[in-house]
Amino acid sequence: MANYTTGVSDVGIESNVPALAWGPVIGGATAACAMSLILLLLGSGVGLTMVSPWSGESASFTTVSVTAAIWFVVVQWLSSALGGYLTGRLRTKWAGIHTDEVFFRDTAHGLLSWALATVVVAGLAGSAFTSLVGSGVQAASSVATTAAVGATATAAGSNDTPDLATGYFTDLLLRPQDAAARAQSDDAAATAEVSRILMQGAANGEIPEADRAYVATIVAARAGIPQEEARVRVDQVLQQVEDAKNAALQAADEARKSAATVALLGALSLLVGAFVASAAAALGGRQRDDEEAALVVRA
Repeated sequence: MANYTTGVSDVGIESNVPALAWGPVIGGATAACAMSLILLLLGSGVGLTMVSPWSGESASFTTVSVTAAIWFVVVQWLSSALGGYLTGRLRTKWAGIHTDEVFFRDTAHGLLSWALATVVVAGLAGSAFTSLVGSGVQAASSVATTAAVGATATAAGSNDTPDLATGYFTDLLLRPQDAAARAQSDDAAATAEVSRILMQGAANGEIPEADRAYVATIVAARAGIPQEEARVRVDQVLQQVEDAKNAALQAADEARKSAATVALLGALSLLVGAFVASAAAALGGRQRDDEEAALVVRA
C-alpha cells in the first residue's frame, strides 16, 4: 500500500510530480469509447432481430423501446467500469502519499476518464442524441392542429396557410346570400372557401354554427342532397377532423413523455456511470498498490 508522510520536515514542501496523470486518463477513456461502440453495434444487431416488416413477426414498440433503454444503461455502466479500472491500474504509484489521498486521486482519475469518454461519445453521436431529445420537445411544443390544417390545405391544393385568417375573414365579407347558386356556378371558389372554413375551424378548435350551416348549404347544392342530409354529412366530417386532432394531441403527448423518460434515465445512467468509473479506478489502484507491495515483500 502507499506510504504515509509523517515527517515534519515535509510540511510546506511541494512535490514536482503532478497529481494528474493524463496518460492513464486518456487510455481509459479510449478503451471506454471503444467498448461503447462495440456494445452499441452488438445491441443494434440484436435489436434488428426483434423487428420485422412482416405483420405479427415483430416485437411491440414498447418492448423494443424498453430493451433499447436497458441496453444503453448496460453499455454506459460496462464501458465506464472498463475505462475507470484501466485508468486506476495503469497509473504509476505515488511515493510518500497518504492512503486516503491515493484513494481520492484514483477516484478522481476514474471520474476524469469517464468525463472524457462521455464528451467524445456525445460528440460522435451528438446529432442522434439531439434528434432524439428534439423530437420530444418539438412534439410537445407543436400545435397538434397542424396535421388537420395541412390535410385540408393539401386537399384544397393551396399553400397559403400563412394567409389563412385573412382569407377566411375575406370570405365572410364576400359571402353571398344565395350560397347554393354560388356553389353551382363556381365550383372552384366554393371548394376553396369550404377548405378555408375547415382550416380556420381546425386552427381555432371549433367551427361556428353559422359556418356549419353555410357549408351544409354548399354541400347540399354540390352533392344534390337535402339540406338535412348535408348537415349530417358536415357534422360527420367535422367529427373526423376533431378525431384527427385528438389523435395528434395524443401522439404528441406520448412523444413528450417518452422523450422526458429517456432524458431522465439518460441523466441517471450517466451519474451512475460516473460512480462506477470512480469505484473501478479505486479498485484498479488498490490492486496496483497491492501488487507492488507484494513484489517489494518478495524482493
